Amino acid sequence: MTMNKQEAKEFASKWLPVWTGNKPEILAGFYSDDCFYLDPAIPSGVNGKKELLTYFKKLLSQNPDWIWTQIEPIPMEGGFLNKWLAKIPVGKKVIECVGVCFVQFDSEEKIKRNEVYFDRSELISEIYKYTKLNCLKPAV
Repeated sequence: MTMNKQEAKEFASKWLPVWTGNKPEILAGFYSDDCFYLDPAIPSGVNGKKELLTYFKKLLSQNPDWIWTQIEPIPMEGGFLNKWLAKIPVGKKVIECVGVCFVQFDSEEKIKRNEVYFDRSELISEIYKYTKLNCLKPAV
């Protein structure tokens, strides 16, 4: 399945909002049973919907309020390259990350391969500062 820009925009308009709100089962529904997924936190990736759902449950529960939006879809063989913006709350601060992921589909229009790439150094730094600050606060 090769998507044009408009089809990729339409797909992303349904898929990206599901990353917000801690709905791992709904998000996993966009993926094929034999999918492959990776991001900077799991550079070796996960294989299959069962592993993916386990990972999504942890990831989304830790980030229920982040917001993902598409900046630009770029058609490619079997799907599209998705340039995106993620707004990720860390305490009272919101970190903005720009990255890309490629999304390839199977014959049933389910995601069979999704690889996510971005520089997460600012995000990790803020998480570290937030965690350190909250560990030093006296219990009430």
